[in-house]
Amino acid sequence: MNQNHQFKLTSRPVGAVKRSDFSYTQEPVRDPADGEVVIKNLYISLDPAMRGWMNESKNSYIPPVAIGEVMRALAVGRVVASKNPQFTVGDHVGGMLGMQEYAYSNGQGLNKVDPRMAPLPVFLGTLGMPGLTAYFGLLDVGKPKEGETVVVSGAAGAVGAVVGQIAKIKGCRVIGIAGGAEKCRYLVEELGFDAAIDYKKEDVKAALHQHCPQGIDVYFDNVGGEILDAVLTRLARNARIVICGAISQYNNTTAVQGPANYLSLIVARASMQGIMVADYYPRAMEALSAMGGWLASGKLKSREDIVDGLETFPDTFLKLFSGENNGKLVLKVAEA
Repeated sequence: MNQNHQFKLTSRPVGAVKRSDFSYTQEPVRDPADGEVVIKNLYISLDPAMRGWMNESKNSYIPPVAIGEVMRALAVGRVVASKNPQFTVGDHVGGMLGMQEYAYSNGQGLNKVDPRMAPLPVFLGTLGMPGLTAYFGLLDVGKPKEGETVVVSGAAGAVGAVVGQIAKIKGCRVIGIAGGAEKCRYLVEELGFDAAIDYKKEDVKAALHQHCPQGIDVYFDNVGGEILDAVLTRLARNARIVICGAISQYNNTTAVQGPANYLSLIVARASMQGIMVADYYPRAMEALSAMGGWLASGKLKSREDIVDGLETFPDTFLKLFSGENNGKLVLKVAEA
C-alpha cells in the first residue's frame, strides 16, 4: 500500500519558518469515498502567502492553517483513483492540494489542466495564481496606459516578472526592482524591462529619480517596507499603486512597517488599492486565454525554479525570503 508523506503544522512560527514548526508524517493512502478523487501530487507551489497562512490572525482573507493540519499549498497532480464522474484516472488537475504526496478532493476547487498546453509547473506560476494576480492586479487595478512608467518590486519573482512583461506588451516603460546583478540582468536582457534597480547594491530612491524623471504612473508592490516608501516620493500625478504583498514584512517579530510617506498620495492625487486574486476567479479564463496566447507567441516568458523532494519543504521555502529563488519556486514531488 502506498504511503502518503505529509508536512503538518505543529506550532505557529515566530519570525522565519523552522523545520521544527512542522511534523513530517506518513499514513496509508486510502481509497476514495463516493464523489471523491485521489490525486498524486507531482508539483507543489511555494508562495510567500503561505507564511501568512501559518499565523493566528483575525485580520486575514483566509482562516489560518490549524495546528495539526496538513500545510496548505497549491499543487498540480494526476488523478490515480476516482469515484467522481467529473474526473477520470489519468486527468491532470490543480488546486489547493496541500504539502503532501497524495490528496483527496470532492472536486470543489479542482481544475483540470492540460500538460499539452504548457509544462505542469507553469500552471503553478504564469498560468496559475501568480499569473492571475499579475494580470488582474496590473490591468484592472493599475490600469496602465501606453507610454506610462510602471515600476514593479519583487520583479524577478513569480508575480513581478509577469507584471513587467504584461506592462511591456501594453506599451509601457517598465522599471524592475530586484535583488542581485543576475536577476537585474535577467529582467533587462531576457524579459525586456527598460531598466532594473538592484536594491541590494543601489540607493533605490536615487535610482528611481534617475530612471523615472517624469515620475511613476503605476507601482506594483510585492515587498512593502522601505522600497514602498522610496516609490512614494516619485509618484506622478494620478498615480496608481497596486498592493499585492509585503514580503519584506512577513517574518517580522515586531509590528509591520507602514508607509511613512503616505501623504505623497495627497500631493499626487494618487490611489493605493489592494488586489486579492480570489475576487477574479470567475474571470480566470479571460486571463488564461490572453496569457496562453502570449506564451505561445513568445511575448511572455515563464521561468520556474524547481527543487526536488517534498522532504526539503521547510528549507526550500526560506529561499523566497532570502531572494535565492530564480522565478516561480516549485517543489517536484514525483515524475509526471
